[in-house]
Parts: sequence; structure tokens; C-alpha cells
Amino acid sequence: MVNVLFVCMGNICRSPSAEGYFRHIVEKAGLTEQIKTDSAGTHAYHIGSPPDTRAQASASKRGIDLSDLRGRKVENKDFKSFDYVIAMDNSNHADLQDVANGNPDNLFMFLKFAENFSENEVPDPYYGGDQGFEHVLDLIEDASLGLLNDIREKHDI
Repeated sequence: MVNVLFVCMGNICRSPSAEGYFRHIVEKAGLTEQIKTDSAGTHAYHIGSPPDTRAQASASKRGIDLSDLRGRKVENKDFKSFDYVIAMDNSNHADLQDVANGNPDNLFMFLKFAENFSENEVPDPYYGGDQGFEHVLDLIEDASLGLLNDIREKHDI
């Protein structure tokens, strides 16, 4: 079993969108018994809250349902439970290093796995319009395909 955790600041926009999309492609690939997903935030702003309605609407347009997801805060023990802890941006990456008390081998920047975008960070769409959520999903789709390929190669799935 390979466990993947997506992390942003509040766990209501980027990380649940990434979890939902990645879960979708894992299901399409028939790998739900081999790969499990989750998401969390570095801050406790939205514990127990569903994803932002704009994130849900953008995902829904692409056939992705985020309605079952709920916000939670990342914990130190997540670094032992997950094979991949995926940060959406540099700030979250630094916060995750603090949570882990170092620089664990299983901490990655999400867009490291992207092939078609030159950006290094998934921008936070929270204070912008709907187009920001669409761009975030474009980045997530690209990086998710790369991440799935990485998992398949490294874990012989």
C-alpha cells in the first residue's frame, strides 16, 4: 500500500482538490487497493469543514466529487503514515519541515511531478476568482499524472 497526503494551508482549496483528482485517476487506473489518498492543512482554520464551494464547483465540472472530504490539520505522525507528503507551495513545505522536525525523505513539492508547467508552486486561489480554481486544477491534473507515474515506477505497481 502506498499512502499519499496532499497538504496546503487550510485544507479547503488546493489539497482537497489534489486529493479528489488524484483519487479519481487512481480509481480509473484500478489501483484503489494499492494507493490511498488523504489531505490536510498546515493550519487549523478549517478543521471539519468541506472544501470551498468554488473548489467543489471547479472539480465537479471535471467529473470530480469533493463533497465527502473534510479539513484536518497535518500532524507529525503523518510523516510515518504516508509514503508521500506533498506540499502545494514553498511556505507549506517550510511549515511541513517544522512539523516533521527536519527534512524527511517523503516530503515533496507537488509541481516537482508536473511535466507541462514551469511553475514551482500551486498558487492559493482562495482570494481570487473562479479562474484561479481552474488554473489550480490544470496544475493538479498535470502533477497528478506525474506523481502516479512516479509511484508506479518506485513501487512496482
